[in-house]
Amino acid sequence: MKIAVASKDFTKVTGHAGQARHWLIFQVEAGAEPVEVQRLELARELTFHHYKGGEPHPLEKVDALIAASAGEGFVRRLRKRGVDAVLTGEKDPRAAVTDYMTGKLRPPRPRPVMSLLCKLRDRFSERRH
Repeated sequence: MKIAVASKDFTKVTGHAGQARHWLIFQVEAGAEPVEVQRLELARELTFHHYKGGEPHPLEKVDALIAASAGEGFVRRLRKRGVDAVLTGEKDPRAAVTDYMTGKLRPPRPRPVMSLLCKLRDRFSERRH
């Protein structure tokens, strides 16, 4: 299983997933520790908010995606593509992956203002897709 984690500096889990350019990719086998297999830096036009389709997206081959924040529309669109998009308050990427695999992923802390902004952005971006 491959899991992508949004990470602005490759050391902490960050958000907003739709705008994230830096991703840690982990390979996970049942009963084993997650192994970081790639550090992905996306061009701006490949961030999910700017991606227009065409070529396969580099993150479409992951099974799950973890970030600190994302809009509901973003999560819905990824699920339609077969990617489980989840949010967490965990800052350590490896711990977030381990917790995801064991079903113990800590929920993100509430961010009402950011949530409202995400909903607005999703509403407008859905019209483009």
